[in-house]
Amino acid sequence: MITVNPDGKIMVRRCLVTLRPFRLFVLGIGFFSLCFLMTSLGGQFSARRPGDSPFTIRTEVLGGPESRGVLRKMSDLLELMVKRMDTLARLENSSELHRAAGDGRFAVDRFPPGAGLMERIQAIAQNVSDIAVKVDQILRHSLLLHSKVSEGRRDQCEAPSDPKFPDCSGKVEWMRARWTSDPCYAFFGVDGTECSFLIYLSEVEWFCPPLPWRNQTAAPRASKPLPKVQAVFRSNLSHLLELMGSGKESLIFMKKRTKRLTVQWALAAQRLARKLGDVQRDQKQILVHIGFLTEESGDVFSPRVLKGGPLGEMVQWADILAALYVLGHGLRITVSLKELQRGAARPGELPAHHAPAFRPRLHRLPWPAADEAAHGTVLQEIPSCPRSSTRRRSSSSKGARPATWPWSTARMPASGRLLQGKEKFLSILNKYMEVHGTVYYESQRPPEVPAFVKNHGLLPQPEFQQLLRKAKLFIGFGFPYEGPAPLEAIANGCVFLQSRFSPPHSSLNHEFFRGKPTSREVFSQHPYAENFIGKPHVWTVDYNNSEEFEAAIKAIMGTQVDPYLPYEYTCEGMLERIHAYIQHQDFCAAPGPALPGAQAPRSPFVLAPNATHLQWARNASLAPGAWPPARSLRAWLAAAGRACTDACLDHGLVCEPSFFPLLNSQDAFQKLQVPCDSTESEMNHLYPAFAQPGQECFLQKEPLLFSCAGASTKYRRLCPCRDFRKGQVALCQDCL
Repeated sequence: MITVNPDGKIMVRRCLVTLRPFRLFVLGIGFFSLCFLMTSLGGQFSARRPGDSPFTIRTEVLGGPESRGVLRKMSDLLELMVKRMDTLARLENSSELHRAAGDGRFAVDRFPPGAGLMERIQAIAQNVSDIAVKVDQILRHSLLLHSKVSEGRRDQCEAPSDPKFPDCSGKVEWMRARWTSDPCYAFFGVDGTECSFLIYLSEVEWFCPPLPWRNQTAAPRASKPLPKVQAVFRSNLSHLLELMGSGKESLIFMKKRTKRLTVQWALAAQRLARKLGDVQRDQKQILVHIGFLTEESGDVFSPRVLKGGPLGEMVQWADILAALYVLGHGLRITVSLKELQRGAARPGELPAHHAPAFRPRLHRLPWPAADEAAHGTVLQEIPSCPRSSTRRRSSSSKGARPATWPWSTARMPASGRLLQGKEKFLSILNKYMEVHGTVYYESQRPPEVPAFVKNHGLLPQPEFQQLLRKAKLFIGFGFPYEGPAPLEAIANGCVFLQSRFSPPHSSLNHEFFRGKPTSREVFSQHPYAENFIGKPHVWTVDYNNSEEFEAAIKAIMGTQVDPYLPYEYTCEGMLERIHAYIQHQDFCAAPGPALPGAQAPRSPFVLAPNATHLQWARNASLAPGAWPPARSLRAWLAAAGRACTDACLDHGLVCEPSFFPLLNSQDAFQKLQVPCDSTESEMNHLYPAFAQPGQECFLQKEPLLFSCAGASTKYRRLCPCRDFRKGQVALCQDCL
């Protein structure tokens, strides 16, 4: 009967593959394990009623943390089961492939059913995982309500009136209106109730006082402090590559970069170890969450790695991870919210007092984002070797040395649009040298570039470095801002030519900044290169002025430059910088409630001998644990319409936002001999500042708004400037 009907034969064979006894056994084990776990889970929540299915979960009686533990175990077991079955399926398919090599008729029939089975199992596991997350959210909400009822503390869930926390009620109102604007709030347990707002604002943020009933019923268990372990420099990065994980093109790119720079990291560690000498360094346990690579955030970067997408973020994250690991600290790396939740739930493995936490802030637009410390990145060091005479020759003849431009890292699929309006100065450039480009394109859609441009397409990093070493000029097209490509070009011996922005780019006139909480103004594509490197390596001109542009090209053709790599962009420079950040700061200590600036004590400043600025008094004591050291502070009153960033640069200094609280007092204005007819504390990112006309002085009421960026012709800002180490702008002279 079967042998007569060919279709029947195929059906039988498919059934044998799909319902293979071993697969049935594994599937059955997985199903009954799932039933057992869910039944156990239901038992922890409440007694099951007659007729309930084993998957019924009731929450009248709460299971507390133990229930969450069961949920995690269930999810972990499901993941393990799927991984093992996937491995078995691959092995089985592999063996079937060998057996079917001589029988091509049946190869097609054998594989799809197995693949479909795995897809169904994975879908079941994903559904159960989603259910577990939802149940966990229900538990959090129910536990909160249960604790309130059992303690009879419903009246405690009202915004308290406490002079030490003047912003509490305002922040609660903000949470009522906008707590759904960011998933981070739900992650920290905010569910729309007053109690959840106050718990978040007192335990995650510090705008409200701790709730008394939380101290009694939700006090964390006192854990013994872990013994201190000294950090030891590492040179073998194999374990770091394992910690970084796999499965995403972005992670693969980061691992390749780390592996390529292994020798540089090892040599840098040796040099820094000699420089630090016998300095004792405590090993920290650091949880690193790479949020922009999570599926929850959309992960728009990974799919574009091989298609010319932006790589700067991945370069920086790879270098930060490498620096932390080489310095000898313990790392846990997460690229999903699920992994982050598990990492945060293991205090024994990652002590909270050691793990830096970056929390969401209650900013309202157009408040500026807080100034961030410059972690930076590293550039590949070019080994010194003899160069040909043509590499060093300065010539104005066309073709003597090609010019390469990155289309501002010309790795973006839409980079062809950056050419619009640039044809005129590209033609001028072509009069003096060959023009090369690295614009990504797909075979069916060639990029729209001028005919005289030799486009190499998207190049691997080693080939891109070789092209840079043959080039004379590297030209920027205005975007992206502050990327690593211009610095790579300078390190390879190129001159970097960029456009001067007039007016400067900001949220008022440029799409990139529009809607972002910043008032920063950018005067060129790479301000660091303009301000801290400069000529002869960096030229900044007006691209709209063809005469100025052509004059710059002629001058560059007659200029000879050597490769230049700033110390802070070497592996040693980054290790030194990250070491200083970790060694001298406690990232986990929550600051106390900030009082209005008018109530601050008198500042320990004196007027400089030339009466132009304030400086730290020699006999004044330094605040214990304060870093950077306050003695590096120089306080200047900026000109009207000048941002603190630019005002400090005008005096050969940099703006240090952590010093703002020291200046936020009426005493600072008085010592600068500023005629304040009145002094008020208000929320504005330009404060502290002096308003003209009106002779009014304004102090900052909201510490989160301190910012070096931003300017107004109405105000003269009071700016906290500091000195810096040559080649290491992020650190002051005494910061090591």
